[in-house]
Amino acid sequence: MTDWIYNGEPYYEPGEYYGFVYIIENLLSGRKYIGKKFFWSIKRKQVNKKRKSYKVESDWKEYWSSSDELKTDVENLGRENFRRTIIHLCPNKGTANYLEAKEQFTRSVLENKELWYNSWISVKVMRSHVRLS
Repeated sequence: MTDWIYNGEPYYEPGEYYGFVYIIENLLSGRKYIGKKFFWSIKRKQVNKKRKSYKVESDWKEYWSSSDELKTDVENLGRENFRRTIIHLCPNKGTANYLEAKEQFTRSVLENKELWYNSWISVKVMRSHVRLS
């Protein structure tokens, strides 16, 4: 498995963060993908006729984006030919949504298919959801 890198070092523990914004780079072609991933998800189950919620760790350590094209390249070319870098650690879902879209728009990911795997941008964020340090 290719580790996630943050500030030049392998990143293994989510700590107090909710999620992150990342960039995955194809080291052979230079093509990239910007996305977000959450460290946690909320699961619900019924116990004694009451719904209980609990937090579980996501599959973030093995995650390779939602892009089928990128995942196909990873499978065909090998994980060792890709670098996964965390560019923002986020305290909540709203901040992750905002920073992902900001990075995608700033880098013009939809304008050059040869440089970017991204094929769409979707975001709905309210100012009150965003906490930037």
